[in-house]
Amino acid sequence: MTYSPMRAARAVCRRSAMLATVAALCAGSSMALAQSDTITIGYAVSKSGPNAGGSDMTVTPNYELWVSEVNAAGGLKLPDGSQKMIEVIAYDDRSSAEEVVRAVERLATQDEVDFILPPWGTGFNLAVAPLMAKFGYPHLAGAAVTDKAPDFVKRWDTSFWFMGGSGDYVEALTEILVAQREAGRINDRIAMISVADGFGIDLVKAARPAFEDAGFDISYDKTFPPETSDFATILGEAGNAEADTFVAFSYPPHTFALTKQAKVAGFNPPVFYLGVGAGFPVYPKIAGGSVEGVMSLGGIDPNNTLNAAYRAKHEEIVGRAPDYWGSVLVYASLQMLGQSIERVGLDKSAVAQELSTGTFATVLGEETRLEDNQLRAINWVGQWQDGQFVAVAPQGGDGLTAVQLPKPDWQ
Repeated sequence: MTYSPMRAARAVCRRSAMLATVAALCAGSSMALAQSDTITIGYAVSKSGPNAGGSDMTVTPNYELWVSEVNAAGGLKLPDGSQKMIEVIAYDDRSSAEEVVRAVERLATQDEVDFILPPWGTGFNLAVAPLMAKFGYPHLAGAAVTDKAPDFVKRWDTSFWFMGGSGDYVEALTEILVAQREAGRINDRIAMISVADGFGIDLVKAARPAFEDAGFDISYDKTFPPETSDFATILGEAGNAEADTFVAFSYPPHTFALTKQAKVAGFNPPVFYLGVGAGFPVYPKIAGGSVEGVMSLGGIDPNNTLNAAYRAKHEEIVGRAPDYWGSVLVYASLQMLGQSIERVGLDKSAVAQELSTGTFATVLGEETRLEDNQLRAINWVGQWQDGQFVAVAPQGGDGLTAVQLPKPDWQ
């Protein structure tokens, strides 16, 4: 079939789920796409399938928020003094790695967008990384955890990693567990489960040696398929392991199911650590209000004024709160992209160089910068305390809240 800009533009409008300002641009069909005063930004995210919940919480709302803010201000300012509105082309990857690869290739070769924003999830970011490098697009992996980021930066020097590595999160958790064991609050046994996906695989590979080197006995170690929804047997086996620490490297559907089923089964170890989703604002509702003491990745400093302002803006424009981990990292990456474009223009290579070496004013701080294309100022472990998911192991001393264990009984 011959490629038709008009047909493509109409298809984009049908597929996009943008805010009103972006939808208005898209409604202009081929005329909008042809305008020289616009910057086209494309992305493929999970709008359907098992990854939709995570994507809709951490990635898509921040893309929409950033585009809405930029366009409300008249667009991005370029070095020549011009200002360009952002035009968005969005596809649903349907939670399929094959589909996200096809969509990114389509954005690069058919839609010929100026920049491509990354998908949600470690596995999907790894899937598209070679394509992003092939076509020269800066790859701002804001929702991907991998210890191989230093290697990936060497392989793809236009890739940028904003969530740290598995070893970072595991090391911080291990330090907490060692301190709690030495204080006599927990025993030396750990029951651990992990999703058989890039995220879970990477984390569990880091966790096994870290826990064992710290003198812990991994008395239960189970990997489960991504489509798993019934955890009754797993929780029963974990309970029989007589471990005071339960660790699940899980995605949101698993995190929510584990919480509900643990409550029903009365499974309540002193340390209850879950994966993605435990830091979502919806989690207290999922848990029936019983979240006190639950631990996970991330966490925030509730006294950080920049973060508080971002959260208020997110609620105002998106209509709901961001999560307590990845959302602020994704939004900061977009601010860095925008500031890079304003400084060096639309040349993708120049933008990548600026991202790599520049200093930026973001919601993370007035002097946000990357180290070897990686963000390091990250909160590693969070815990629900008094209705907030607070950081109990941040990078540096600011915002550190003491961990509170053992976890109280489910209510």
